[in-house]
Amino acid sequence: MMKFTLLIAQFTDLSAAELESWIDAAWVQPEPAGASMQEWIFHDIDIARVRLIYDLRRHLATPEDLIPMVLALLDQVYELRCSLHDVQSAIQAQPSSVQAAILAALRRG
Repeated sequence: MMKFTLLIAQFTDLSAAELESWIDAAWVQPEPAGASMQEWIFHDIDIARVRLIYDLRRHLATPEDLIPMVLALLDQVYELRCSLHDVQSAIQAQPSSVQAAILAALRRG
């Protein structure tokens, strides 16, 4: 976990106002820990998302209006990975004959 001011200090050219705008846009959703944004707590996932947005904006020069689409697509990929993991777990819990039938069906395409 990291506080707002500590997170800002991780980046040489990220202003508090810019990070606040990312929060206002719901690109990043830290945990409120007080009345002001300066008191918010950023968990590892929030910190990673800030780094991603920072890289998209600074290093890849992604236009601001495309950031929501990029984030939405990445969120969908993450959700798909989670769903596929659940399917994999469900298949592994089945008897070997069922697993073989599923594998044969997948190979048929």
